[in-house]
Amino acid sequence: MNTEKELFDRAERLLGTAVMEAIAERSVILFGVGGVGSWCAETLVRSGIRHLTLVDSDRVCASNVNRQLMATTRTIGEVKVEALRRRLLDINPAADITALQRAYDTDTAPSFGIERTDYVVDAIDSLENKAQLILHACSTPAVFFSSMGAALKMDPTRIQVAEFWKVKGCPLGAALRRKFKKSGQFPAKKFKCVFSEELLPNRGLAPAAATPDSGDSWSARKAQINGSLMHITAIFGCMLGGLVLQDIRQKAEADRVPAT
Repeated sequence: MNTEKELFDRAERLLGTAVMEAIAERSVILFGVGGVGSWCAETLVRSGIRHLTLVDSDRVCASNVNRQLMATTRTIGEVKVEALRRRLLDINPAADITALQRAYDTDTAPSFGIERTDYVVDAIDSLENKAQLILHACSTPAVFFSSMGAALKMDPTRIQVAEFWKVKGCPLGAALRRKFKKSGQFPAKKFKCVFSEELLPNRGLAPAAATPDSGDSWSARKAQINGSLMHITAIFGCMLGGLVLQDIRQKAEADRVPAT
């Protein structure tokens, strides 16, 4: 049986022992484990995160297979967070992975203990719930990162990171800003988002029997399911995970610099 030291040897060579210890100690809660969130979870666990909570209410369906990490023809019908948890524990059996088959909304918000978490990552697509999570997470000491819309995109070179109010060309980001302005409620602090200005049209027709599935397929009307590809959603997810890891590294290294 390989030890954790062996599993994360390459990461420790790059980051050093102190940073790896900080990564192992931090807790992350991830909302949404679809096309974006599932890859974020894998990035975190493969990089040494040990304390991770996965939140998603859905089960794997056939239309998830083209982009969601744990979605295969064998896992269709399984609870998403449980299927993903099983995979993550195959990577690091010593990790503390909590799987919550639950939606984030106004009623459930207090049950997640965000206030006691170091990092909150948003990869959900419901406009109402996403806005609520942003307001909630930004009112806590937790560091917060959010994914904007990852559907209707194909060019990986256009994916970027910006502070929420500087996100441009993203319909989901624009809808969130309108919602905050209309309600008069605004995030209590700044936070970074992963987004892309690219917006392609849907070219294919969805099957008549198709039903909406959650993840990264947000649209303003929610009446249609937007097309999406794995390389885009995976890059979004990996970038979110990278933002968490970068923040941990920067703080761990700052703590080692003696005050002058």
